[in-house]
Amino acid sequence: MDVIREFEVEREERIARNGKDDELKSSANQWLTESMMKQSVYNFSWLGRPIIQTPSDIMALQEIIWDVKPDMIIETGIAHGGSLILSASMLTLLETCGEIENGQVLGIDIDIREHNKEAIEKHPMSKIITMFEGSSIDDEMIKKVHEFAKKGKKILVCLDSNHTHNHVMEELKAYSSLVSIGSYCIVFDTLVEDMPTEFSDDRPWDKGNNPKTAVWEFLKENNNFAIDKDIENKILVTVAPDGYLKRIK
Repeated sequence: MDVIREFEVEREERIARNGKDDELKSSANQWLTESMMKQSVYNFSWLGRPIIQTPSDIMALQEIIWDVKPDMIIETGIAHGGSLILSASMLTLLETCGEIENGQVLGIDIDIREHNKEAIEKHPMSKIITMFEGSSIDDEMIKKVHEFAKKGKKILVCLDSNHTHNHVMEELKAYSSLVSIGSYCIVFDTLVEDMPTEFSDDRPWDKGNNPKTAVWEFLKENNNFAIDKDIENKILVTVAPDGYLKRIK
């Protein structure tokens, strides 16, 4: 076994052990709960734009993008645009390295705030970013996105908009078919199911009504996807438990 493969095997074994370490996972979940209650997820930026995400999920996403090598990433939920900039920067790197051609990022949001839209459009990465304003589950929007997706050869999808069960379920039904085999549909904020009820006091989602419950229902009806637990076992701290869905067929 060569040195590089030996390192990879050791890493795989360590990740598997961590996935079985209940004490370690409990500690990670405790830290995640405390940090989320204190809104630490709002503390980070990617290339100058706020990205409402944990550093560990950012790391997981860049690894997935590099491994999958999509030429199109479709995201629901834009907020300040940091995630769009992250996706665009990764596709730009892939293109620079000769791994893909004509990378495109599409962001969809029901309300793109003017100051955010302006900041995103002024960013150097904006040249490969397209934004659609409107509900991601509106019939006309779904048709528009599917038409846009015809430009992509390999597609990755991220769902991070309205976090109610019904909304996420409709997004999964609408966009999961666009995900290429071997690529991912990443459903963020599935952690709502595991958080204290006061975490969602001012939101329409809560325990029993959130992205994780939608994922569970979706997987009962769709065997084209499987939860990639290796990602969770690797990063331990994630807002997307059971949310890293890999298309397997």
